[in-house]
Amino acid sequence: MVIGDRYELEDLPLGQGGMGAVYAGHDRHLDRRVAVKLLRLPSGPDEELERRFIREARILARLEHPGAPVLYDFGTHEQRLFQVMQFIEGVTVADLVGEHGPLPVSWAAAIAAQACAVLSAAHALSICHRDLKPTNLMLCPDGSVKVLDFGLAMLRESDLTQFTRIGQILGTPAYMAPEQIQRGVADARSDLYALGCVLHEMLTGRQLFTGPTDYVVFEQQVKERPPAIPGLPPKLGRLLGELLEKQPEDRPDSAEALYDRLQSFAVDLPLLPGFLTEKSSPGRMYARVLGRVLA
Repeated sequence: MVIGDRYELEDLPLGQGGMGAVYAGHDRHLDRRVAVKLLRLPSGPDEELERRFIREARILARLEHPGAPVLYDFGTHEQRLFQVMQFIEGVTVADLVGEHGPLPVSWAAAIAAQACAVLSAAHALSICHRDLKPTNLMLCPDGSVKVLDFGLAMLRESDLTQFTRIGQILGTPAYMAPEQIQRGVADARSDLYALGCVLHEMLTGRQLFTGPTDYVVFEQQVKERPPAIPGLPPKLGRLLGELLEKQPEDRPDSAEALYDRLQSFAVDLPLLPGFLTEKSSPGRMYARVLGRVLA
């Protein structure tokens, strides 16, 4: 299939989400690989889905950070909206944990710290992701992390009534903060709670809260204390406990503050065979020198 008279899509999607499917494609005009997200319309036109899809494109256009995909183009094909984005090589954190099992403390901290850097940039623009989870974090061969899928992101809290149907809770239950479940509101600290759920999963190899229904998971998120992880460095255990506090004001102040506290654990990272390249990376070269500026 060719859309926009230039983007040639592969037959099978790379993945599918609540708003649409993502395909690998080729930009005939610029001769480069791209990722194309097509809005799904299973029951005909859906104004709310279309608004959310447009909003996601505008958020990606505003969020200029190496840890977020670049939006190249946006348009309509046969009455379906589409986004054309940077194609990212790598593996999701969900697949990484599924294949590797629990990650070394240093890698779990490094992945979470990189996600914090992206969230810090998003929160500075009053953007709340609202759906941070392992399938939305991509580990690239050079060790960098990309935060994906801003389809549920909010530009400001007043958007909530406009983009949420009555009785509808948007998000993924296993990674939703209690305030999202109870009051349908989310802010920067809700993203930190979700990241805490992801960090717990990276360290243990399993989801923090599970159940046969969404309602059971919601109850656990709101009422149950997370179990301690044996063998974890005490400082990291305390930090994880703060991230998973039920009240937002009891969590770390910001993504930047969390990033600072994760630094001492993200050291001496071992090689992850099959997931990372041992070759010199221009991206790492650039970041290494940049990290010395005003260090």
